Amino acid sequence: MWTMDEFKRDRDKQILAFGIVFFLLAFPLYFNFVAGDESGSALGGMGLYEVGGEVTFVELDSGMEYVASGETWTIDDLSTDSVDGASDMNIVGVLVTLSYGEDETGGQGPTCPGGQAAADTISGTVMHGPHNASASGNNGDAPASHTVESIWYNDSMVGEVVLLSESEIVEQIDANGAGLGAYSLDITVDAEAGNEPSPLPQCNRADNGEEVSYTIELMVYDYIIVPFIELDDIE
Repeated sequence: MWTMDEFKRDRDKQILAFGIVFFLLAFPLYFNFVAGDESGSALGGMGLYEVGGEVTFVELDSGMEYVASGETWTIDDLSTDSVDGASDMNIVGVLVTLSYGEDETGGQGPTCPGGQAAADTISGTVMHGPHNASASGNNGDAPASHTVESIWYNDSMVGEVVLLSESEIVEQIDANGAGLGAYSLDITVDAEAGNEPSPLPQCNRADNGEEVSYTIELMVYDYIIVPFIELDDIE
């Protein structure tokens, strides 16, 4: 038999008590879930819950394309149908990474003292139903890259303790199939030629576009929701 003073001083006893309380709360939730109660009682009611889990990335497509200045290149035949097991994934977003260099050309020879290349703007837009996102970068510090991200879940909950019902939490972090289906990507390049000190025509600089590498990844969130109990609450 423990006295209250012993319990307050003994950290091992506190941890043991916490474990007992946790399993007393967690086991009924687990068995209700396994039973598949159609009334929804498998999910816990209003309370403090810690939202955890891990976000992983599954490649949907990748490649390289030369995009002429002032033009937009589009890839629009992408679908999660090409991903094994996609229907079992909680796809909560899409991440596009664009990488590019600088292929501006200038005159050569002793009559062309040189010049400086101008930065080009590379823009990307990823689309999935109503979930669209755009972002731009430039190759002023080539090689360079930037990302375009679109998400459709409440990522602010990840790693946090929230006061909600379990079903309300699930509604905000489970995509419920919203990530399945078609995706498309637009890449646009606006290239600029830099300056050239020499007025000779053969020294003119030119920049007609850029070669852009792209990677399109699905964001998959495997989450876990557990009741939150502060150790101080059992002292």
